[in-house]
Amino acid sequence: MSFLGDLREVLRGGRFRRLFGTRLVSQFSDGVYQAGLAGYVFFSPEQHTSAADVAAAFAVLLLPFSVVGPFAGVLIDRWPRRQILLVSAVGKAALAVVTAALVATGSDGVAFLAAALLLLSLNRFFLAALSAALPHVVARERLVMANAVTPTCGTFASFLGAGAGAGLRLLGGDGLLGTALILLGAGVGFAASALVSITLGRRELGPDLDAPAPRMRSVLGGVVTGLADGLRHVAERRPAGYGLLTIAGHRFVYGVSTIMTLLLYNNTFTSGGVAGLAGFSVTLAASGAGFFVGAVITPWATARMRTGTWIALLLAGGCLSLPVFGLSFSATLFPFAGFALGVVSQGVKVCVDTLVQSHVDDAYRGRVFSVYDMLFNAAFVAAAAVAAPLIPTSGVSVPVLLAMSACYALMCAAWWTGTRRPRPASPALP
Repeated sequence: MSFLGDLREVLRGGRFRRLFGTRLVSQFSDGVYQAGLAGYVFFSPEQHTSAADVAAAFAVLLLPFSVVGPFAGVLIDRWPRRQILLVSAVGKAALAVVTAALVATGSDGVAFLAAALLLLSLNRFFLAALSAALPHVVARERLVMANAVTPTCGTFASFLGAGAGAGLRLLGGDGLLGTALILLGAGVGFAASALVSITLGRRELGPDLDAPAPRMRSVLGGVVTGLADGLRHVAERRPAGYGLLTIAGHRFVYGVSTIMTLLLYNNTFTSGGVAGLAGFSVTLAASGAGFFVGAVITPWATARMRTGTWIALLLAGGCLSLPVFGLSFSATLFPFAGFALGVVSQGVKVCVDTLVQSHVDDAYRGRVFSVYDMLFNAAFVAAAAVAAPLIPTSGVSVPVLLAMSACYALMCAAWWTGTRRPRPASPALP
């Protein structure tokens, strides 16, 4: 079935439409917010021009998610997920207004970073709850289809939001007030997503608990135990566990490539500022187009071959595309590399989301998806830490680019070897 056909199929469910609408409005607003934040943090000509500076900024913005993740997972498996969506959206709206006010007054210190950190942390909470809730509004046999269309449409909405953020910058100018206007616009969008979420019932999205939820003190006190339970649960379901390791490996490579791309557009392809942001946005848009293609072809591919085989083929594509489009370090060819990695990223994500949702019990999904988020962000921060001493300020490094290609080759070989083995009674790979 085609992507549009899959979308029409899953949109027949009214409950799915409401959850889908919550995602689209929120991720559109994410795009608006991230456009304002990226221009302010990464593409000011006087700051974040070295690999170490960019890596430090990513660490500040992403590493705390690994701390939030375990708490979020336990709460997602205890609290009504509709309420999590509602409260998270309201919190993001309030924090967007706070960051807008801080930018307008020229404050870019600890208070600004703390507000941005809280907002982005709430966003991971929000997205993890969406993923854990999806099996409650979609039949099991349609999960691959739903996982193909929902994150892809959400990503597309984010790109549209980034474009809207650029439009707001034209209205408000390149100064502090222009950035504040973008962040304020994102806050309005977050408030709208909260309104969409309340069209779903309070208990409609789970979790399904066999016993009453424990007291909050007991829940928070058992975070470590709960996370360990989630890890043991996913370790017993090897397809999901291997999928999470693959996501971490891909995210590491993607993080290094992002650092490299930011430096190239800041210091080599352009002189930074608005020109750098515009050039980086072209590669980002190409990557977004790749996300769409990856989502379109993945359901078709997994209907004709084993999921592990398709993951191996995607990783092989990433291995080849980096040297083919990246070794010349050309501003003309780099967007093609972005497109290819977008296909790999979304195709692998659709497969792994489905493996986790299909092989993990509902009572554990929140914790497992929080582990997913921890790996997702920690791998990116690790990539930034590795990239900082290895990539020069220009962004040009042939050894680093070839090393990224080799990482994809190793992951590809692991999946390809696994799918060639005879299927045991308890399959190691799907």
